[in-house]
Amino acid sequence: MKISARNQLKGKIVEVKKGATTSHVRIDIGGAIVTASITNEAVDELGLAVGKAATAVIKASDVMVGVD
Repeated sequence: MKISARNQLKGKIVEVKKGATTSHVRIDIGGAIVTASITNEAVDELGLAVGKAATAVIKASDVMVGVD
C-alpha cells in the first residue's frame, strides 16, 4: 500500500490498552514511544497486539505543547 504521508515511523507495539470505544496503542520507535488513539474496531481489524511490527503514520498540520 502506498500513502501520501511522508512521516512513517516503523516500530514494535509495546502496549494496547482498550477502553470502552477507543484504544491507546503504544509503539516503540527506537526507544521513543509514540501513542495513537484509534477505535477498538480498528485494533481488531488490523490484528494489533504486543510484539507485532507496526508503522506510525503521522499526518498533522501542527503540534501543540503547553506548560504552566
